[in-house]
Amino acid sequence: MFYQFLYPLHEHYTVFNIFRYITFRTIYGGLTAFIICFILGPIVIRQLQIMHFGQIIQTDGPQSHLKKQGTPTMGGIMILFSIFVSTFLWGNFTNHYVGILLLSTLLFGAIGFIDDYLSLMKKRNMGFTAKSKFLLQILSGLLIGFLIYISPDFNTVLTVPFFKDVAMNLGIFYIPFACLVIVGTSNAVNLTDGLDGLAIGPFIVASLTYMLFAYVVGHAQFAEYLQLRHIPAAGEVSVICGILAGAGMGFLWFNAHPAQIFMGDTGSIPLGAILGTIAVVTKQEIMLVLVGGLFVMEACSVILQVSYFKLTHGKRIFRMAPLHHHFELKGWHESKVIVRFWIIAIFLSAIALSTLKIR
Repeated sequence: MFYQFLYPLHEHYTVFNIFRYITFRTIYGGLTAFIICFILGPIVIRQLQIMHFGQIIQTDGPQSHLKKQGTPTMGGIMILFSIFVSTFLWGNFTNHYVGILLLSTLLFGAIGFIDDYLSLMKKRNMGFTAKSKFLLQILSGLLIGFLIYISPDFNTVLTVPFFKDVAMNLGIFYIPFACLVIVGTSNAVNLTDGLDGLAIGPFIVASLTYMLFAYVVGHAQFAEYLQLRHIPAAGEVSVICGILAGAGMGFLWFNAHPAQIFMGDTGSIPLGAILGTIAVVTKQEIMLVLVGGLFVMEACSVILQVSYFKLTHGKRIFRMAPLHHHFELKGWHESKVIVRFWIIAIFLSAIALSTLKIR
């Protein structure tokens, strides 16, 4: 809104020229998202308590989690609200990628919200059936992939990190590939969301990392210097990334151990989806394996555990999956698991950023 209505006034008042700068709108978009979450937090927590929308804890998990029974969930509502409002205020809606990112958030947010609501109504930790949820995610991912595919300045060449001359043109097959990235990231973040602040911390780190990637690929001189594919419209994505980081920090204020509120599928599913969508838009899809390495580890631990369990008729690789529960059952305190996993996320993102010069 500020860009559309205030920037045109720069012809008469030069002070309004500041709204042209992506860096300015990124910073204040993030601050706005943080403030919205910070203000909404107590209100949302109190309202969820009144509505008895409390987390349902599975009895087959770590016993220390039973004390969290009844903690307000569906806190993703405040994250999504702050993202939409902040983007409305600071985003440039003439940029088609802004609309695609918001649509991705809306579609996957609806899936997560309905899943949470059904779980609460049934009074057990199960909303959609696995097949139903996965089908809805795939359909949403294919739609987002198609919209990106038909974007005017987008190409279907898949670049490989560390190698400047290695690239593959996927053509029409880029749509299912984009769907795979988006849906895979959505579920990976969802699986990671099992401890206080465990998912939102690495998500903030990933958002800040992609904020830099988006700014660089959207800047002609920087992209040329670093030998990256220049995507003119992708620069605006850095504003969205700043907003995501701000919203994440605002939520973390209340989600830090011991958590006053959980994001639920309402938050984890759309946050993963928008992160995957950003990776596709900025042409840093493969890099997401490194930037979101913690999410990948958590998802792979579940896949390995289930596969090994079926192949060996009951044997396990980990004491429990996802991976964070394995370390809990080994005796690590919850806060130690969280902080150490955050450190891993920061370490992996630092390596990802280093690839800007390693080609």
